[in-house]
Amino acid sequence: MPKRKRRSAQFKFKVALEAARGTKTLSELSSEYEVHPSQISEWKSQLLKDGASIFSTNTARQQRDQETLQTELYEQIGRLKMELEWLKKKAAQ
Repeated sequence: MPKRKRRSAQFKFKVALEAARGTKTLSELSSEYEVHPSQISEWKSQLLKDGASIFSTNTARQQRDQETLQTELYEQIGRLKMELEWLKKKAAQ
């Protein structure tokens, strides 16, 4: 079984942008860049869907990092609350 090629984000963007321009057909792009036409279509739709996020100040990675941090902090709050309750019970005895 052949090993899959890893394509850089820059390469994907370049191919998707050419597909979005519509100057060449998917078949032409496919043979030129040696990528399956359905993959090019997927990259194109992803570019058109998420293209506006390029210009936003809060990128997807920053948003994921913020959500991860928020989750960790909520877990820590939960642990501290449980510990506080346990200490209150111990002190009351």
